[in-house]
This record gives sequence, C-alpha cells and structure tokens, in this order.
Amino acid sequence: QVQLVESGGGLVQAGGSLRLSCTASGGTFSSYAMAWFRQAPGKERNIVATISRSGSSTYYPDSVKGRFTISRDNAKNTVYLQMNSLKPEDTANYYCAGRQQRVGVIYGYTYDYWGQGTQVTVSS
Repeated sequence: QVQLVESGGGLVQAGGSLRLSCTASGGTFSSYAMAWFRQAPGKERNIVATISRSGSSTYYPDSVKGRFTISRDNAKNTVYLQMNSLKPEDTANYYCAGRQQRVGVIYGYTYDYWGQGTQVTVSS
C-alpha cells in the first residue's frame, strides 16, 4: 500500500513563495504518475499540476502556469511543487496524488493514492 505524506505548507504573503514536498513509501514511486490538487473551503477540488513517472512531461492549468513548477526525484521518492508569485486565491489545502500510469491527468477520480493534505494560506 502506497502512502503519501505532504509537507511544506504554511502562511505566506502575496507575492511570496513556498515549496511543497510529497514523499511516498510502500510502493515503486517511479511507476506512478503524480499530481498536485487543491481544494478551498466550499469549493471543488482542482488540478494544480501533473508530472509523468519519468518527469519528462508536465501539465499546468492556466491559473498557475508560469508561477508553479512540479518536479520529482525518483531516487528520493518525492514530488515537489514550487509555488512562486503566490496570490490570495491560491489559498487552499494542497494534496498530492499518484496513479500507476505513465502520465498524469486532471481527473482526481483516476488517482489511486492520496496524501492527507497540507494547508497553504496566502495573505493579501
């Protein structure tokens, strides 16, 4: 059973940066495409970024493109989300997720494993 544990969330001022980490255990990390999702109170869960299992392919929605960067280190069983130029609307609980496929997709229901989430709060 794969377990995912996120870290790195916190409170930051608008325009600031945070780096989230998600470390996997209990499986073969390099066989999983990974993704970051976020969910604000009272809102739907939305995709933030995906990365293929090799790390060669990534996807970002327009809302974060150019500000966020997803990366992975398969030797460390870890996926990262570097978040720059943060805005108050980025405030949410951020979740990493994994699916045993070559590439990630935007649909959360296709992911097999989820972390518990880490809160990101951006003050104006």
